[in-house]
Amino acid sequence: MDGEDRRSERLRSFMYGALLGASAAVAAARRRRPMREPSRTTPAGLAAFEDAPCYGETLAKEAEAERR
Repeated sequence: MDGEDRRSERLRSFMYGALLGASAAVAAARRRRPMREPSRTTPAGLAAFEDAPCYGETLAKEAEAERR
């Protein structure tokens, strides 16, 4: 290959790379991230159970049974 053909091939390769990179950037910008779920407003695990009315009733019944 002579100098002109090499230069032309490099330019063509650069242009294809630039086009591919630009299309990837546009695709990434268009891609939407999934919405985050809101943070938990109720307690998790045992704390949720301890706030339940039935748990309070159970504690009251146990305390009454111990007093007898």
